[in-house]
Amino acid sequence: MTASSSRPVRGSRFARRLVVASRRANLFRFLEIGAAVALAIMVVATWTAFANTPDETQLLPTRQISILLVGTLVPAMALAVLFGRRLALRRAAGSTARLHVRLVFVFSLIAAVPTLLVALFAAVLFQSGVDFWFSSSSRGLFESTNELAESYFQQNQFEVAQETRTMAGDMLYLLQGRQAGDLADRDFLEDYTYQMQGREISESAILQAFPDGKVTTAVAIGIVEGNEPAEAGARALERLNQGETEVVFADADRIEAITPIDRSAGIYLYNARNTATLSFNNFQLATEIMVQYRELTQRARALQLRFNLALFFVSLALVGFAVWFALRFADRQVEPLTDLVAAARKVGAGNFALRIEGRTGADEIGLLNRAFNRMTAQLEKQTDDLVQANRQLDERRAFIEAVLESMSAGIVSLDRDRKVQLMNTSARAMLFDDPAEDARGQAFGDVSPQIAALLDQDADSGIVSINRGQDLLTLAVRIAPATGGHVITFEDITRQLLDQRRAAWSDVARRIAHEIKNPLTPIQLATERLKRRYGSKVGDDDELFGELTSTIVRQVGALRTMVDEFSSFARLPKPVFRDEDALDLVRQAVFLQEVAHQDIAFTLDAPGGGIALSCDRHQFGQAMTNVLKNAVEAVQARAADEGEGFDGRIAVSIEAGEDMVDIHVADNGVGLPADRDRIAEPYVTTREKGTGLGLAIVSKIVEEHGGEMSFAPIADGGTQVILRFARMPEPTPAAEDQAA
Repeated sequence: MTASSSRPVRGSRFARRLVVASRRANLFRFLEIGAAVALAIMVVATWTAFANTPDETQLLPTRQISILLVGTLVPAMALAVLFGRRLALRRAAGSTARLHVRLVFVFSLIAAVPTLLVALFAAVLFQSGVDFWFSSSSRGLFESTNELAESYFQQNQFEVAQETRTMAGDMLYLLQGRQAGDLADRDFLEDYTYQMQGREISESAILQAFPDGKVTTAVAIGIVEGNEPAEAGARALERLNQGETEVVFADADRIEAITPIDRSAGIYLYNARNTATLSFNNFQLATEIMVQYRELTQRARALQLRFNLALFFVSLALVGFAVWFALRFADRQVEPLTDLVAAARKVGAGNFALRIEGRTGADEIGLLNRAFNRMTAQLEKQTDDLVQANRQLDERRAFIEAVLESMSAGIVSLDRDRKVQLMNTSARAMLFDDPAEDARGQAFGDVSPQIAALLDQDADSGIVSINRGQDLLTLAVRIAPATGGHVITFEDITRQLLDQRRAAWSDVARRIAHEIKNPLTPIQLATERLKRRYGSKVGDDDELFGELTSTIVRQVGALRTMVDEFSSFARLPKPVFRDEDALDLVRQAVFLQEVAHQDIAFTLDAPGGGIALSCDRHQFGQAMTNVLKNAVEAVQARAADEGEGFDGRIAVSIEAGEDMVDIHVADNGVGLPADRDRIAEPYVTTREKGTGLGLAIVSKIVEEHGGEMSFAPIADGGTQVILRFARMPEPTPAAEDQAA
């Protein structure tokens, strides 16, 4: 950019800085106060200038009146402009537009400068004209003209009076020797008319005055209609009787003169000269003009003040009209823009259905309104499409989430940073003690280090074991890469593995029972025959022989018992459900153990009355017996470790619900082993003489009764076994298969 092109930018920046500085300093308020003070000073100065001149006929000088006018107009116009600016700011405050202020300034400037110049030139021209007409030369001209007209009029009055006196003498000569009736004589009238024409008399009459003061017209020539010579004679009679030779009356129409012809006889001559024939109307006009001129001269300064006041108010009105027009014009221009701004704000707030209903013509405002309406229409359509698409996405997402929540497998979605984005309820139930815990945003390595290790190994599947509270779960994990992360699915196969092991052990138990049971009976029979046949022949070794054969028989019985347990586990009979009293069955099982083990304190906590339960009485009793037997063995093992002073306790409680019956068996024995998750598996035992089939049989019986078995440690040592039986169990698939 060149230096010349950068100047406007610098200038505009300077102007903006100046405007900002003026606003901060409240410059316009000081301008308003200054203009008001200046206007008050100029008004006082103008009034003083007009009021302190002693001669009312003397005008103020042109320079002085121009200075006073301009000095008063400038602050008055400034006040009008500043007032208009204040109104513009008030209107602009509602519309956040500055066009009002700009238009007021421009229109006021356009109107004020020419108006001020016109007012100044008008004042100067008026003052120049007034100075000429009220100058001494003009006044002298008017006065000389008036004096000339007045002297001419007086000269005519003198001539009429003189001619009337002379004519009165001639008429006295003509009347001698004539009677009153001879006045209408033709010769007399011709002589009378000749006298009038020779003296330029327009109207003439001979008047007769009587002693009573009445005056009549004897002869009249040329009298104009409406003129009464007798009335003029009556007016002049008093003055004539006082000795005046003639009486003259003058008005705008005629000059009248009355003089006696024969005073003793009461005969008088009336003559009148028409002023129109003598151009006396010019004298009257001159007199009137002179009177008006003198009146105007007396009001010269007042007229000067009125003219300047009119010029002042007209100029101020022009500026005010310009301000008003600017405001109206700005309103017309700003109103659609303000509506557009308000509409834009509403559109910004989300009202895309809004349309501008103002001007839509061919001008720029109409073009802008049409463009705005097209924009809002497009925004509304795009927004509706977007809302519809989002609604479909929400519906799909809700459907997918519902599907994920309904799945028994755990599903976890991770982002590229391996942070949890989504986790369904099954996953939370497997990974957290509290299923309501929200893991979104957490690092997956903190949630499940075992599964995260598979991610570190870039494996796509694997089997992991995790601790959930007091339980050990075995999970089958599958890992699938996704856009920007991974999707991990895993299932709890703990029960599946247990069922597989149980099925395998059932098959093993069945085979072992079959292979062992067959030779047991021949061995026992052979041993008994040996004892009967050779017992008496052994002699000194009879005692040893008997002990050996008894041992063989006893061990064969133990093996038979073990084979029976194998058979029971491998081929548990189908339960035969009947309505039983669960409380009575539990009480019998506890009683048997209490009688057999009186060194252990047994307690039973149960609700009053019977508890209805649909079950197989024999299998229910077998399950309770096995559980109580395990509890007794655990208490005895702890008693052996702690010695005398240990009080063994076994507490049994029953809770009956609407659908389930819960039986709690708690002891203060040695507690659960480390691998307690496998405690219900076949052939898993912590005792030297145990087969590991007791709890496995209990678990199978409980499952056949539509329930479940669980274990929980007790804080001060011991174990609590919870057996849950369905009050109305449904046949399990295993039972159905077995029945088939």
